[in-house]
Amino acid sequence: MMVSLALLLLGALTAVVAPRLLSRADWPEREPVVALWVWQCVVAAVLLSFALSMTFSAAASWLRVRGHVFAPAPRGVVEAYAFGSHGPWTVALTVLLASGGLWTAAMLTREIHRARRRRRQRRKELLVRSPVLPGEEPSGEPLVVLEGERPGAWWLPGAAPQLVITTAALRRLKGRQLDAVLAHEEGHARARHDWLLHCSGALANGFPQIPVFAAFRDEMHRLVELAADDVASRRFGRLTIALALVELNEDRGVFGPGTTPDAQLPQRVNRLLSPVPRLTAGRRLRLTAAAALVPVVPLLVAFVPALRALG
Repeated sequence: MMVSLALLLLGALTAVVAPRLLSRADWPEREPVVALWVWQCVVAAVLLSFALSMTFSAAASWLRVRGHVFAPAPRGVVEAYAFGSHGPWTVALTVLLASGGLWTAAMLTREIHRARRRRRQRRKELLVRSPVLPGEEPSGEPLVVLEGERPGAWWLPGAAPQLVITTAALRRLKGRQLDAVLAHEEGHARARHDWLLHCSGALANGFPQIPVFAAFRDEMHRLVELAADDVASRRFGRLTIALALVELNEDRGVFGPGTTPDAQLPQRVNRLLSPVPRLTAGRRLRLTAAAALVPVVPLLVAFVPALRALG
């Protein structure tokens, strides 16, 4: 069936073209929040294209599925999709796409369970390092201070997110630098960046051969940090958060030669110290609106025969 094939090709084309266009654009670093939205819309469009392709292939292959999908539709709409002209490939395509959908659900479920297990483990470790003393009640305070010789600050996601900072970081951070670091971590918690990281990680791990999902995961890790940097810089200034990042990480070899797991930190610091003007409000609005229309394209492709029949 042509609609199913068109949706499949549309999803594949979006998965190939959109990441290349975004990688060549110079605005994502200037507007990481908008870039996060654009990436989510692109991935949603890819997944929606494949899901609709599976639906129409299943409707063409099995009469019972067709009856459920097109139950309220007039007879002319059903005839417009020409389900009787499908070939033997339709069943195979349906099974393949359905397997991909089930695998995606399984990967998301696994990632959620892993995230919950990691969160419980980290909270247990936090309780060991900061035990509840006799007579005290378990604390639900949003800020926890730990004894530690290594500077560090991070947040624990959950129903009640907690910001954790070590005493070494308190000694090293000066003046408003501490406030800037806390604002950075609060930006992560308020925007629920952990959900973006979980979803992108589940797709990349579940489909390692599909480049768009790997690019989605990598960009989510990068852009959420840039977005949180911007939250802190708007309140306390770019220089303040840049110096705080240097103070927290200068002993880890991040700013020296070679590649480290935190290789993006020098780029983040340079971005803060050499700011580029933000996009105008009008351009941000146009990019946001254009991205929101990307997932609409598969819906339009899916409903074209029906609209023609009704028109």
